[in-house]
Amino acid sequence: MADQNGNRNTITIVGGGLAGLTAAIACAEAGRRVRLLEAREQLGGRARSKAGPYRANLGPHVIYKDGPFWRWLEERDLLPPYAGPPLSGIRFRWQGKMRRIPPLGTVPAVLRLRGREAPVDADFRSWAAAHSDERTAEMLSAAAGVYTFHHDPGELSAAFVWKHSVRVLLSPPPTARYLIGGWGALVDSLASRLQQLGVAVETGHRAGALPAAPAIVATELEQARVLLGDDSLRWPAGDTVCLDLGIERRRGDPFVVSDLDEAGWIERFSAADPSLAPDGEELVQAQLPIRPGEGGEAAALRLDRLLDLSLPGWRERTTWRRRQLMSGRSGPLDHPGKTWRDRPAVDRGNGVFLAGDMVAAPGLLSEVSWASAVEASRLALSEPPRSPVRPEPGLARPGASASPPVR
Repeated sequence: MADQNGNRNTITIVGGGLAGLTAAIACAEAGRRVRLLEAREQLGGRARSKAGPYRANLGPHVIYKDGPFWRWLEERDLLPPYAGPPLSGIRFRWQGKMRRIPPLGTVPAVLRLRGREAPVDADFRSWAAAHSDERTAEMLSAAAGVYTFHHDPGELSAAFVWKHSVRVLLSPPPTARYLIGGWGALVDSLASRLQQLGVAVETGHRAGALPAAPAIVATELEQARVLLGDDSLRWPAGDTVCLDLGIERRRGDPFVVSDLDEAGWIERFSAADPSLAPDGEELVQAQLPIRPGEGGEAAALRLDRLLDLSLPGWRERTTWRRRQLMSGRSGPLDHPGKTWRDRPAVDRGNGVFLAGDMVAAPGLLSEVSWASAVEASRLALSEPPRSPVRPEPGLARPGASASPPVR
């Protein structure tokens, strides 16, 4: 079946976020015609950065230099300028007090865990306590809040938490890198590559139904459920309150605060990239997971108390603020007995493929989007042209009403 331009080899991608951009590049590099549909007027999805003097990111904040996504970008010369993290200014909230070092008594217990392979079927807290002690298990569980955005990382699969914690928190030197100018710089780099490859990009285009196969759906699961008519496309994710702040600079402000009491995290991103805020100011993001049964306002009050301890006088120094409630948009969580392979599959059958940060692909945070997009592209490229089994975007089957538009 030909696409609207008469080409039988076009791969259509719905969604212009990180997964959609990756998939479009991978398919176009293989010589296929690619059509990319994005509901918003600009590309990037949750990888966008705020325009203006405070360039706060909407979703991802760091990229890991030891990961496959980094290597893929580096091979294509798509990496924007970047900076490493400052090597000082780390603080810890532990038992209600701010500390400059983690509890020293837990260090030997943590070292005993190094080199162990954590099981999939056990929860992290129980496994860590069995091989160290309960105090260490609680501390390590809360520390994992930085990448899980979950109120109790200790209840997640031990294999899921320990693998990522070793990589993010316990493997010197740090591999996290900060993209200068925010993640919008990476979106711009990927968009330029699309232009070089001749990808047909249609922004402001809301897909009302699935395009003809082969097609890659690179949206959030909520939108994918509607497009595919499949309510099973679900996976657990954290809920968190997030506060971005522009504050007046003050000597002694920490770079990072790891909350070992309530799994929160505060980071002064302008310490690595001063261009993110005006001269004399800092860009800070604070986040705290929302507990079951707790509303966003109650969680925000707890986050304010963490900020009170971490950044004295922050209220009086605030020049800009943005609060968000992030529900199900902070990456997948694997509970005991589950791994990434159990998440919604990339191959949905009939020439339709799924990509995004909540589907069956390995990696940490944004790496899941990249890995699923690469796999979806590989499968789409091997798909023979076929007649559509579903309507073209915006068109209903004869005798049927069109699905509501999906943004």
